[in-house]
Amino acid sequence: MTQQTDIPADPLIIAGRTFRSRLMVGTGKFPSSLALKQALAGCDAEIVTVALRRADLNNPGGDSILSVLDPKRHLLLPNTSGARNADEAVRLAKLARAAGCEPWVKLELTPEPRYLLPDPIETLRAAEMLLKEGFIVLPYIQADPILAKRLEELGTATVMPLGAPIGSNRGLKTRDMIRIIIEQANVPVVVDAGLGAPSHAAEAMELGADAVLVNTALADATDHEAMGRAFAMATEAGRMAYRAGLGPERVTAEASSPLTGFLSKA
Repeated sequence: MTQQTDIPADPLIIAGRTFRSRLMVGTGKFPSSLALKQALAGCDAEIVTVALRRADLNNPGGDSILSVLDPKRHLLLPNTSGARNADEAVRLAKLARAAGCEPWVKLELTPEPRYLLPDPIETLRAAEMLLKEGFIVLPYIQADPILAKRLEELGTATVMPLGAPIGSNRGLKTRDMIRIIIEQANVPVVVDAGLGAPSHAAEAMELGADAVLVNTALADATDHEAMGRAFAMATEAGRMAYRAGLGPERVTAEASSPLTGFLSKA
C-alpha cells in the first residue's frame, strides 16, 4: 500500500481536526506584520491566535495582522485576551463568530495586570458558558492539575497551562505541575506562556506535552524567520525524544562501560 504523504505520521488532533505542526504562534507582540509573516514562514505553524480586541475581524484584508494569515494554511484562533470576567470573554467569542470566524476560541481571562495570571474560577465559568453555545474551547490556565481535569470533564478541547508568566521568557517554571497535568489528561496539553528559547519548547515536548504556543520569543528575535525555524525544530525534536523514550534520571553515576575485568591477570 502506498503511504499517503499528506497525512503526518504523528499528527496533532484537536476536536477531531488534524494538524501537522505542534507549534502554535501568538500574534500580539510582533513589531510589524512583516515580522509576523517572517516568523510564520520560518516555523510553518498552522494554528495562529489573534487577540479579538486588537484585530479588525470585519475587515481582514485591511487588518495588518490578519492580512498576513493564509486561510488555507492557518487556523485563525481568536483569543479573549483582555477579558476580565466570564461575561466579557463570552461576548468577545460571540463577536468573533458573528464576524465569520470558526467557533474555536482560546479562552483567556487575566484580570490581574502585573503578572497576567489567568483567573481559574472565571475561566471555568466561561468555559461552561461557551461550550453550551457550541464553541470549541481551548482554555489558558495556571498549571493546576485539578483545574485542568475539571475543564477536561466539562468538555474543553485542550488545556493550556502556563510555563511562566506571559512574556517573561523564563521557561518551564511550572514543570512539576505540568508533568501531573500531562499524566492525567485525556485531551491535548498545550504549554503556553513563558517559553523564551527553543530549549524551553523542547523541554515541554520531552515531558509529553502535545504542543506549545509561543509569541514573545519570536517577536523579540532579531531574525524572526530563523527563530521561528529554531522553535519548530526544537518542538519536533522534543516530540521525537518523548516518543523514543527518555532514559530515567539517576542520583549516582552509572558507568556506560564495564568496570570489571580490565585489571585482572590473564
